[in-house]
Formats: sequence, C-alpha cells, structure tokens
Amino acid sequence: MILCLDVGNTQIYGGLYENARLKLQFRKHTGPEASSDEHGIFLRTVLKENGIEPDLIKKIGFSSVVPEMIHSLKNACQRYFTINPFILEPGVKTGLKIKYKNPTELGPDRIADAIGALNMFPARDVLIMGFGTAATFSAVNSAREYLGGAIMPGLRISMEALERNAARLPRVQIIKPAVVCARSTVEGIQSGIFYGALGAAREISSGIIKECFGESKPLVIGTGGFAGMYSECGLYDELVPDLVLWGIYQCLMMNQP
Repeated sequence: MILCLDVGNTQIYGGLYENARLKLQFRKHTGPEASSDEHGIFLRTVLKENGIEPDLIKKIGFSSVVPEMIHSLKNACQRYFTINPFILEPGVKTGLKIKYKNPTELGPDRIADAIGALNMFPARDVLIMGFGTAATFSAVNSAREYLGGAIMPGLRISMEALERNAARLPRVQIIKPAVVCARSTVEGIQSGIFYGALGAAREISSGIIKECFGESKPLVIGTGGFAGMYSECGLYDELVPDLVLWGIYQCLMMNQP
C-alpha cells in the first residue's frame, strides 16, 4: 500500500492507494508547529481506525506548500513507518516542462495537480481550477507544458479577512446561498464570498483560455476542498476532488529506481 499526503496551509489531505486504487481518504487540520511525533501518531491512528495495519504501508509520498513542515513529516515517516518518503520538490522527475520564469516558484501542489490531470486525461489540454485555502488556476497543454496560471484568495481567506477587518461582520459558514440578493448580514456575506469567487473564476479562466489555448477549448477540471460547491455552476467539465493525491502517487511511481 502507498500513502500519499498533500500538506496545505491549513490541513493535511491524505489518501491510501492499493493497486493504484484510492482506498481511503482523510483530512487533518494542522499547523507548521506540529511535531514529528504528532504527525506519526496521527497517521498510524487514522489507519488503524479504518481497519488498516500501518505496517502494510510500503511507500509514502508527499508534497508540502509549508516548508516548515517538511522536516517534521519526513522524520515522522522514518520513525513511525521506517520509510524514507518521496518528497515532491525541485529536482525530482515529473515529465512536466514548467514555463515559469523561475520554475522553482511553482507550488508542489499545483505540479501534482498537473501531473494527475495529464495522467487521467492524456493528450488533452487542461485548465485546472483548485478551490482550497487559495484558489488557483493552472494551464497545461497536451505537450506536458505547464504554461502558467493565476492565484487568488480562497473562500476561507476571504471570510476570515472580513471577520478580522470589519468589526461588525461575523464569522459565517461557507455555503452556496439560495439567492444572490440576501436579506441578512450572514446571508449577505455568504452571497458575496460565494458569488464573488464564482465571478472571478469565470473571468480568470476565460482570460487564461484565450491567452493559452486560443480557439481550442481545454478540458476544465475542478478540484480542492470547496470545488464541490461549484459543481452545478458550469465552471468545469470534470470534478476530481482527489486530483492532487493522484498526482503525488503518479510522481512517486515515476521516481522509483
């Protein structure tokens, strides 16, 4: 069995693969101060609670957008699983041609998304919309070239910014509101956050498609924790919530001796 972990700014998203099939998914809120013992105990516990013996894990791969967590998570894998993990970082084999001015700037989660998409939909141009802590847009062509993209604040960041900077505005649950024109403060915040992000996503994706693909329409993929909220808005052609895990898995296999 192979354990794949995507370490984001607010949580760890994990998946367990057996024979290339996703057998288990889990999420854990975390922070950069978490110790290797906390990571190791949590991973072993979540596996046992789902009826999986931790000693059956043969490989571990992870990506992290939080540099401070790489060392502690690597130590956790070594100490609690006796496995030296694969880390998706600059220098590993990806088969991706990154067209950034400085390719090392591209986040490993976006690289994993791109690899996952190209493996899942071969010979297709793709535009990946990731709805997580940040909302990201990635253009990748069928020649396996990462052409570029965009980044904007995600739904939770937008909500927390309002709560922190506007004294009379409360923290709200992030949901798809029934109407755009709200009749309460809570519903008004929910409407503004949801439909504001929807409008921005449409404008950004439209611009990227024109600049990168011209008359050719790419396959648009939605992924990330909040992507399901937009599944009926016509934003994307495919919803693949676990795309980043599949990309990490593929990259891990690509880098085996």
